[in-house]
Amino acid sequence: MAESLIDIKRRIASTKKTGQITSAMQMVSGSKLVRLEDKSTNYQVYAKKIREIVTHLAANKVLELALMRQHAKSKTGTTEEDVLSLNNLLVERPVKKTGYLVITSDRGLVGGYNSNVLRSVMDILSDHKDPSEYAVMVVGGMGTEFFKTRGIQLAYEYRGVSDSPTFNEVREIVKTMVTMFDDGVFDELYVCYNHHVNSLSSAFRAEKMLPITDLDTDKVHNTAATEYLADPSVDVALNAILPQYAESLIFGAIMDAKTAEHASSMTAMKSATDNANDLIRDLSTQLNRARQAQITTEITEIVGGAAALE
Repeated sequence: MAESLIDIKRRIASTKKTGQITSAMQMVSGSKLVRLEDKSTNYQVYAKKIREIVTHLAANKVLELALMRQHAKSKTGTTEEDVLSLNNLLVERPVKKTGYLVITSDRGLVGGYNSNVLRSVMDILSDHKDPSEYAVMVVGGMGTEFFKTRGIQLAYEYRGVSDSPTFNEVREIVKTMVTMFDDGVFDELYVCYNHHVNSLSSAFRAEKMLPITDLDTDKVHNTAATEYLADPSVDVALNAILPQYAESLIFGAIMDAKTAEHASSMTAMKSATDNANDLIRDLSTQLNRARQAQITTEITEIVGGAAALE
């Protein structure tokens, strides 16, 4: 019985230490989550503005193209390319290969964050009949090891994104994706990640980032749109801004994924702390019962010994 009491006490002490660690990790993740949520909110101001500018510039070129088509017959030696020379980030081309940028964490202890993303991506890849139809790029060590273990060749991998990423830090990732698209490594790019809904939940997303096809150019013509003066031309401005816009989309997805990662980590550590507290209560009850049993046994032995002496 004495050894049993010692074992229970050791388990209680060990569980208390574990609970202290998970509680500290919960607070750290919560602090990171708050900071990144504020950062994401501020970043949306920039993302909204650059999208607005790109939409208006693209809409003006589309309108210019429509007018050019009306007078094309009366103008010799002029083609649509002379009027509309948009960056190929806007141009849809026949899809021979689809690129998937999968965003995961570099560490564990984040609940079901990684498993949710990886399971959903594997479901998407299973829809392809041939591995040559897709290219997989991964951000995060957990995803990298997952795909390598399953024999899936990676076109690109990146590890070590900080808990609060900056654009300069992930510039290599976003520029590489844009360059790979320009070079024809893939004909469309989907970014797969967990979207941060709130501190308790997230939702898997596979968003099409390239080519950029979701600009509401028709809406611009139907509203009092702001006129932009582009120097030397709208074409040059678009060619300069479109890569930045594409990069902002990918960077926004990485920040969103990191926010969801911190939220998942905080939730997982809270659950672990609660489980540790529950286990300590159960062990304390078990310890008290063992002590009572030991005391009862000792009293019984004393009474028995006294009765034998009479």
